[in-house]
Amino acid sequence: MSSEAGKYLKFGSVTVLIIVSLGYLAYTGVQDSKSYYVTIKELQQQGPSAYSKRLRVAGNVVPGSIKRSGTRVDFLLKENDLTLPVSYTGTEAPPDTFKDDSQALADGNFGRDGVFHAKQLQAKCASKYAPQPGAAPVAEPAKSMSQNQGSGSSGMAN
Repeated sequence: MSSEAGKYLKFGSVTVLIIVSLGYLAYTGVQDSKSYYVTIKELQQQGPSAYSKRLRVAGNVVPGSIKRSGTRVDFLLKENDLTLPVSYTGTEAPPDTFKDDSQALADGNFGRDGVFHAKQLQAKCASKYAPQPGAAPVAEPAKSMSQNQGSGSSGMAN
């Protein structure tokens, strides 16, 4: 085999090795970041298969259930008649909107102890931005220029 053919073989081998390595890293990265959204009812019905998956569960925070201990926060999520104990031990503090009766989304794993172990936590307080009962409706937004031109006037003086 000539030295030139050997160079091409080495270059081709290194290229294939790099492509296979990048493909493997991409595949494992997607597998690690993938999470399934389930309801509390679905989670409880999954059985042992729920222990090995990364999951997302949403519900309302049960009033009075939030217990803080250092960086750890334990609380109950409620959906219809079902509750789920959640233990959050993420690297960031829970969001400011995480309060009693707020809607929360926990991302993590379901443990064999029956507790959902969350690594990420999102919360929103829907009632904060909703109109109050009996409040006057918000004024209609002003018309844009294109809406004004469509009303028959060309905008030019005669």
